[in-house]
Amino acid sequence: MPLFRSKAKRGVKPHQVKLHIRKNDQVVVIAGKDKGKIGRVLQVFPRRQRAIVEGVNIVKRHMRPTPYAEGGIVEKPAPVHVSNLMVFCPKCTRGVRVGRKILEDGTKVRVCKKCGEIIEAKE
Repeated sequence: MPLFRSKAKRGVKPHQVKLHIRKNDQVVVIAGKDKGKIGRVLQVFPRRQRAIVEGVNIVKRHMRPTPYAEGGIVEKPAPVHVSNLMVFCPKCTRGVRVGRKILEDGTKVRVCKKCGEIIEAKE
């Protein structure tokens, strides 16, 4: 399966893709069957513009038994498009847009556009 179907995205390099979410961010789903759910980002795929969020978009995989693992139906999270996610602000207790700000010591941080609170991913 090709990485991109459209011709516009074909020449995109990994360092050219910017996303508003990062690994370990708390995000809220704003569209789809899991709308309103809050979860932590487990993995981000920048070139595909998708992210895996824990507890969101759970799919069932029918696994064949192998000599190392038993088979059965396994539930696991599938990637969600990043346009359906918003960063969750703990102070506003809702999904918010994220801006960038440079502090006095020269470090760049992400801030909530609504309340100005600094939002950083929890390790």
